[in-house]
Amino acid sequence: MNKFFITGIGTDVGKTVVSAIVVEALKADYWKPIQAGELTHSDIHSVEELISNSRSRMHTHRYALKTPMSPHAAADIDGVQIELSAMKEPETKNNLVIEGAGGLLVPINEQDTILDMIQDDYKVIVVSRHYLGSINHTLLTLSQLRSKGVEVSGIVFNGEEHPSTEAIILKMGQVQEIGRIDQELVLDKKVISKYAQLFKSRLEAL
Repeated sequence: MNKFFITGIGTDVGKTVVSAIVVEALKADYWKPIQAGELTHSDIHSVEELISNSRSRMHTHRYALKTPMSPHAAADIDGVQIELSAMKEPETKNNLVIEGAGGLLVPINEQDTILDMIQDDYKVIVVSRHYLGSINHTLLTLSQLRSKGVEVSGIVFNGEEHPSTEAIILKMGQVQEIGRIDQELVLDKKVISKYAQLFKSRLEAL
């Protein structure tokens, strides 16, 4: 059993799409410990709608917060205290894909961030999307992970291709590319299945 932690260089860079691809490629289970906002159509619902296999299980959030804000702030509004000790993984014998919230240094309480949720046995996949400043944000993310002793398994580029940006990130970040996702007009089961097949061999080799 392998555990894959999907993190990103920020919000809305494609973590949930990448999570769905990894889930489909490995027929893995999915778990998002903290969901802030969009509870009626959470990332669990999105992943479930995008995958095609019948083996994967969707595991319940540890914290389901009503407000689409940083977890620490959303929890404060809900009168909830997020505790790292409560982040117990769901029981499964299957591979497990764990999706973070926002970027690494998003606070979950007054002491801890998303980074503190990453365990030693997690295979960490970073999702990067091109925009002005994304090189800096991607390299900072990789550096922050390594400064905490976290090994980075690979990176996925999402969105419009930008070869020079991707090349310098791979070189300076000393990270392997798992794959890239084009700027798709539609994201559905067929598209996710296509990328799952493209990424499968590299994911299995991690």
